[in-house]
Amino acid sequence: MLVPCFLYSLQNRKPSLYGSLTCQGIGLDGTPEVTASEGFIVNEINKKSIHISCPKESASSKFLAPYTTFSRIHTKSITCLDISSGGGLGVSSSTDGTMKIWQASNGELRRVLEGHVFDVNCCRFFPSGLVVLSGGMDAQLKIWSAEDASCVVTFKGHKGGILDTAIVDRGRNVVSGSRDGTARLWDCGRSACLGVLADCGSSINGVAVGAADNSINLGTPEQMPSEREVGTEAKMLLLAREDKKLQCLGLQSRQPVFLFIGSDAFNCCTFLSGFLLLAGTQDGNIYQLDVRSPGAPVQVIHRSGAPVLSLLSFRDGFIASQGDGSCFIVQQDLDYVTELTGADCDPVYKVATWEKQIYTCCRDGLVRRYQLSDL
Repeated sequence: MLVPCFLYSLQNRKPSLYGSLTCQGIGLDGTPEVTASEGFIVNEINKKSIHISCPKESASSKFLAPYTTFSRIHTKSITCLDISSGGGLGVSSSTDGTMKIWQASNGELRRVLEGHVFDVNCCRFFPSGLVVLSGGMDAQLKIWSAEDASCVVTFKGHKGGILDTAIVDRGRNVVSGSRDGTARLWDCGRSACLGVLADCGSSINGVAVGAADNSINLGTPEQMPSEREVGTEAKMLLLAREDKKLQCLGLQSRQPVFLFIGSDAFNCCTFLSGFLLLAGTQDGNIYQLDVRSPGAPVQVIHRSGAPVLSLLSFRDGFIASQGDGSCFIVQQDLDYVTELTGADCDPVYKVATWEKQIYTCCRDGLVRRYQLSDL
């Protein structure tokens, strides 16, 4: 059996490297016996992974198959998922109109969370792992008990669908970003909006909250913060906007830190540290920026023109997923990439991790779990 092989070289937009792999048969232990075309080397292979390198170009990729695939959680595309802090539960939302809690080890259904009207766009666990935050096209933000599926809080105030959320510290406050162009801060204890953090006149596709390095000037609040604001001090808020702008402001001060203009609409964003961040665009660019000097990117990673749909800090690097089905782990050394296979050409919408396990959700309606113990 002959299959194509291509390695992405991410640094400085080097071109992809193309070759082929030939399966000569299956060994006695069930491991495929594979040879590579000229210039490529099969460094390591087992039942779940294959490591290919191109020494001449100093490029290397490990292709990892799912350890388990859950096909019975939803019947249609899965748009978002998260894993609880203890690793025991998963939560996911789907275009089949449902949001469900399931056992992370085997995909067994535990709870169905019903109450949103129309699609649920985002869902995530609070740090406790016992409570879920969700946002939907009905412009409502809801908090749910993972134990009995009851909706304990509903926030109303947005005039458009909620596209992303972030939890501040332990979760007494949460942040939402909406199609109405606003980002809002909410008080979970009193089910109230503490303020509009930003009103940018453009859909906010992604939000992220991160602790700021001491060297970053976050500005001073114009008014004394409410006593109901908990954990907002020394935090940055990042907004990925539809109008090609990436906006950063002080979470407590509401003062601007920077505004960066990208190549296309920003879909997602995340913090890597107290001063480094990532943001992904609709045309396939992943920008790495330093908040201390955001005028020019530290680097721009571009693998394909497919939309970057999710970004997640992981170990000493990050995980990214795109609309062409690719999902990959980039280590600190950009010449080594781990490819998470299985989605083929279906978009991978979201990625979540727990210890050495990675979970992805996809347009094909599957949740895939990858085991990284051998990396």
